Amino acid sequence: MGALVATRRGLVVGGLFVVLVVATLSFHLSGLARGADASRCERYAAGSVARAQAVTGAGERVVVIGDSYSAGLGLSSIVGSWPSRLSGQVHVAGFSGSGFSEHASPCGRVSFADRAPAALRGGADLVVVEGGLNDFDQPASSITAGFTRLMAELDGHRVVVVGPVAAPSRAAAVPRVDALLAELCADYDVPYVRTSGLRLPYLDDRLHLTPTGHRTFGDFVATQLAD
Repeated sequence: MGALVATRRGLVVGGLFVVLVVATLSFHLSGLARGADASRCERYAAGSVARAQAVTGAGERVVVIGDSYSAGLGLSSIVGSWPSRLSGQVHVAGFSGSGFSEHASPCGRVSFADRAPAALRGGADLVVVEGGLNDFDQPASSITAGFTRLMAELDGHRVVVVGPVAAPSRAAAVPRVDALLAELCADYDVPYVRTSGLRLPYLDDRLHLTPTGHRTFGDFVATQLAD
């Protein structure tokens, strides 16, 4: 009977998480760009909700806040995105194109800090923040401001930050972002998982990972979290 109650409670909490994701994205996307950007943002929002519904694993509650890598953009099965390789009951709050900076995405208020409150509403034993590739063209001041806001939202939680890979289409910009995120994590005493040295297979866009790339990336992060 206790197990049944726990299961029902888990379903209620999981359902609440998805409802909150939908409500939050609806609010944040209310002022998004017109035309092609609007259509893309709507697709990204739908993908975010779909990935939030795909909870994997069991055990401690792990919340992943991230970008298209977490959301599974470009995969035939979004549940195959890298967070599914982590141990625990993994909940994913991913939004393609988003980053630490407020204006990394043209889709309104979808930065990591903007989405953190909804992502954490069901609680979290561990929060994994993954990103940085979409901050490639943002000034250091914007990345720092977004990171600072994010840390305020995550205060009191166990947090790990996973940095950007050296995706071929943005490889030249990665060292700057990578170094800044590592410095910010050191300032806040937050563990930083550097992934820029990984050799990974990419899709034809030279930006997003193949299914094999997601597995390799996820297994590497899982190993780092276990250390």
